[in-house]
Amino acid sequence: MKNLSKKIAVALVVPAVAITMSLAAAPVGAQINKGITAAGGAENTASVNVEGTVLSVVNWLLFAVGVIAVIMLIWGGIKYATSAGDSNKVTAAKNTILYAVIGLAVAVLAFAIVNFVVSNLTDGTLTGPKD
Repeated sequence: MKNLSKKIAVALVVPAVAITMSLAAAPVGAQINKGITAAGGAENTASVNVEGTVLSVVNWLLFAVGVIAVIMLIWGGIKYATSAGDSNKVTAAKNTILYAVIGLAVAVLAFAIVNFVVSNLTDGTLTGPKD
């Protein structure tokens, strides 16, 4: 059972990370190209929207964590329902449910903290040299 849980987690995390990385790269490249085009191609005045990129990456990662936590909640419920009164299986199922709920709480708190920091402590842009 532990091996199956690990396989399910890996099967969900690896594609989520790959999708996150590919989606995060597109806005950055578009901003750089826009800045170079606006400058006539002669100057390096590319602009990167740091706030948008960070929020995009964090939102996708937290979405992946949320999906995994919901799957683990369902898995814990199935384990609990099929435990047949075995105290070891009941304890394992309860722990799975507990850790999934804790994971959701941590994800929500991380989302709130990142949004607070990004919105209040940055202006959202980095500009290249203008010389």
